[in-house]
Amino acid sequence: MSSKRKSEPTKKPAKRNKKKQDKDFESDLSDDFDDEVPPQQEVLIPAELGPATRLPEELLHTFDREPGKLLIAGMVTWEMTGRRADSKGVTKIRPNLYYFNRFTDEKYRFATSGPASAHSVLINMDRKALTFGRNQYGQLGQPETRAYEKPTPVPGLEGFNIISAACGRNHTLFLTDLGTVYACGDNKSGQCGVGNTTPTIMKAQRINYAGPPIIKVGCGADFSVILDIKGNLHTFGLPEYGQLGHNTDGKYFMTSTKMSFHFETSPKRVVLFIEKAKDGHVTPVDDVQIVDFSCGNNHTVAVDAKKRAYSWGFGGVGRLGHAEQKDEMVPRLIKYFDIASKGVKRIFCGASYSLAITESGQLFLFGQNKKTGEANMYPKPVQDLSGWNINAIGTSNTSIIISADDSLIAWGASPTFGELGLGDLQKSSSVPKEVSKMEGMKIVQVTMGMSHTLLLVNTEDEKTREKYEKFNEFVIEE
Repeated sequence: MSSKRKSEPTKKPAKRNKKKQDKDFESDLSDDFDDEVPPQQEVLIPAELGPATRLPEELLHTFDREPGKLLIAGMVTWEMTGRRADSKGVTKIRPNLYYFNRFTDEKYRFATSGPASAHSVLINMDRKALTFGRNQYGQLGQPETRAYEKPTPVPGLEGFNIISAACGRNHTLFLTDLGTVYACGDNKSGQCGVGNTTPTIMKAQRINYAGPPIIKVGCGADFSVILDIKGNLHTFGLPEYGQLGHNTDGKYFMTSTKMSFHFETSPKRVVLFIEKAKDGHVTPVDDVQIVDFSCGNNHTVAVDAKKRAYSWGFGGVGRLGHAEQKDEMVPRLIKYFDIASKGVKRIFCGASYSLAITESGQLFLFGQNKKTGEANMYPKPVQDLSGWNINAIGTSNTSIIISADDSLIAWGASPTFGELGLGDLQKSSSVPKEVSKMEGMKIVQVTMGMSHTLLLVNTEDEKTREKYEKFNEFVIEE
């Protein structure tokens, strides 16, 4: 079902005379925000948020994903990722990696980036966090605001066991085995959740939250979502399109012509989940216990213990799966999946699209993962992946990479920057395509940034190790 696009507005003030952009995508790329931040209510954080106890062992075991060695593809000149500007001021320009390259000799438990991110987080075998990529706003938790090309341990987190992390456009969340969360980076919209809008948090700081232990963290472009052990979601940051799920877009007029937002600077619980009938009648959904969620740039999709899916935030190009383009201010049940045979098992969000795997193993896509052409206004099965056993999915600005069986499947419309790993002859593909060089490899984890991909491969497997050792190495000279 094709649909007229709904433009995604941007935070840039109108007086800046810039060329009109295809905002639904390009507003997701730029760092050029209005630096003038309205005064916000300062939240006093208690000197000590209280001692935390270690999460239950059986729960911690679920974080022990199969570890692997790291492969990287895509754009690796971090200062230029997502920017149209020329290379002025960029100290070191590296060619894009159109094939996967080995990157460091270490084994890692976990790798993550995000659809709007030019930075990544790795967790090593000792459960310590390492970061690399762009650091303009301190999103790496490193002391200098320069790009870090090599994975570098995060100072200040050495004393913690890090079990997960999430990357926004310019901020990062780290989850410890105590169920506590630390944040760093851009905080102009309160997306670091530390109780204020200090513009940048250079050193990872504990968020202003004293509720039940946290078991999952997620980042949109300029907002954050955390899930506690009891199945409650808490959100903070920019409320512009309702992506915080608190029934408001937070807009108010500072003057008769200047608009701003009431940012949520500390985690606030999402209290209402709704079902909406065709005639617009709204009914609250009871007994919602969230078990999984994923954030796009300006939207979120969550799954509850009864396999029901809810979505909220920016509604353009159908990414919420409700067959309409309205923004949703509170989590709304996706009717398409609300039947016995279509319960949702896992969810993955890209910049302006969403992917869901149902109980039967079928993959559905809604929204749009290319700049032109049709938008899926409601979930549609991805027929090319029918019958494949999907292990892991990576989502980015427009590209998608899926590890299924012993293959890697990639697709993404032009422009791509090598993140598909298809090589320099065919850089993009509008339909799912197997990455031939990865055939037969055991790929245990997949994650994507805006224009780069990280894979963890199991080199304990003999065939995988043989192939891994033949890949070129991405070497960074000191």
